[in-house]
Amino acid sequence: MSAGTEKIDVTVADVTPVNELVTRFRFVRSDGGPMPTFSGGAHTVVEMQDGGRTRLNPYSLMSDPADRSGFSISVRRDDAGRGGSLYMHTKVHQGMKMVVSNPVNLFSLDLRARKHLMIAGGIGITPFMAQIKQLTAMNGNFELHYAVRTAALATYADELHATHPTRVHIYHDDRGEAIKLERLLDGQPLGTHLYVCGPKGMIAWVRKTAEELGWPREAVHHEEFLAPASGKPFEVKLALSNKVIKVGEHQSLLEAIEEAGVDAPYLCRGGACGQCETDVIGYDGKFLHNDHWLTDDQKSSGKKIMPCVSRFEGKTLVLDR
Repeated sequence: MSAGTEKIDVTVADVTPVNELVTRFRFVRSDGGPMPTFSGGAHTVVEMQDGGRTRLNPYSLMSDPADRSGFSISVRRDDAGRGGSLYMHTKVHQGMKMVVSNPVNLFSLDLRARKHLMIAGGIGITPFMAQIKQLTAMNGNFELHYAVRTAALATYADELHATHPTRVHIYHDDRGEAIKLERLLDGQPLGTHLYVCGPKGMIAWVRKTAEELGWPREAVHHEEFLAPASGKPFEVKLALSNKVIKVGEHQSLLEAIEEAGVDAPYLCRGGACGQCETDVIGYDGKFLHNDHWLTDDQKSSGKKIMPCVSRFEGKTLVLDR
């Protein structure tokens, strides 16, 4: 772990299937002590020792922030992914020793808001689980609109609707139900903040619609952890470390740097936080920028790269690491 995200030795206390795609995992400290405090919207990075490879994946904390006895996350199985979710689903078991990071929050509630309007899609419901628990404890004003594929895959929808029947609205794709977004956003009281987490297309749709309707940028919050893309292997020179490393087809640049024993800071590992931003000293080729952090001008300048999710194609890449 890096960038202040200290390691916590944990034991897997429970592994609970939620539906055919999602499983919930609960971690407790191996030394029996309390977990660190966190607020709704926080995530933890889970370390997985998968054979000879270390995987580090961020997952939103969904447990009650007031409960320091353990952390809970939910993981959606992705058979076509890079292997982290499959590891969690097929190899993690009750009683297993693992390592997680201290919580980091890049999707926190703005407690100045008079109302919190939440829009979730699929597994994007998980950060809202903790946020809703936090707001319920403080009698906060919130409203959730949750789009799911089917009732069978509506992760935690029944629980949320049973607990907050007037505040939680579920939309099923297979029934032709859809969020009437323009009407929803246009009818909110002054002082409302908007939060969205879900598929990339949903996030872009909500943000664009809010912008077109004149929502202040500071009142619109989103979270999306991007998975590092696969691609052609490439070679990188690390100038400060005086090392030449190779980045594999299914390996991120950040993972390759770490494998070489070079410290590279991070918080999210998903292209959103900016912590791993790295200066480019020289290159001959093209960048494949996949992050949310760099501006278009920074991407076109050839002077910056986010090694957690971005790649390179070409002859030469020299980084300031």
